[in-house]
Amino acid sequence: MKAGLIAAGRGERLQAAGVATPKPLVRVAGKALVDHVLDALAAAGIEEVACLFNAEPGTDAVETHCRTRRGGPRLTLRRKTTASSIESLREVADILSSPHPDPRPGGEGTLILTVDALFAPGTLRAFVAAAAGCGDADAVLAVTDHIDDEKPLHVTLDGRGRITALGTAAAGGAWITAGFYVFGPRALAAIAAAQPGQFAALRAFLAHLVDGGSVVYGVPMGKSLDVDRPQDIAAAEAFVRGGYR
Repeated sequence: MKAGLIAAGRGERLQAAGVATPKPLVRVAGKALVDHVLDALAAAGIEEVACLFNAEPGTDAVETHCRTRRGGPRLTLRRKTTASSIESLREVADILSSPHPDPRPGGEGTLILTVDALFAPGTLRAFVAAAAGCGDADAVLAVTDHIDDEKPLHVTLDGRGRITALGTAAAGGAWITAGFYVFGPRALAAIAAAQPGQFAALRAFLAHLVDGGSVVYGVPMGKSLDVDRPQDIAAAEAFVRGGYR
């Protein structure tokens, strides 16, 4: 399975609170966020990962860190400052698109993660296995019932785990997206074909898939934290040191 890591965000909320470290290098329990994700990818058997990093001044340390880290997976790095999460996704999809994916059903999915998602060891391997069992899926989203986010993206699941509503239509529900996804070939083709500005953010693209009748599943994967704010760092420290509970 191909995999891509989006780590191009500016981390505005952390910067506004005086955290000068680029978000991918923010340390949680002695390890940079980007290493938490890359180690999880390696443990899940992913051998190659396309990574997108910010190109703004002061972010060189992220690329240096990743080029000099030891162990898998092998990394293909691109630095570009993007305007939105959907633009970042398109950049990662572009790195992964050679050879171009076959848009027919049944093709192998592509695993996409964001650098600020923190979850227990073994979670990613379990998610990849669960996604592989969703043979008719255009996309599979990891979901969690741990909700501690300023802008959670809620989803509603039916009895088979298919997402029937996402965003405003699912507001107040028990599940939110957890920051990692598998996109099938048709979804990747839709990303590549999208017009500039068509989607304001990744969540708008996900809503487009659900509202347009694409087959999108949600897989509950236990507790996952989104590290966006200074208080999230403290919560993540407690999460890791407490055995991911």
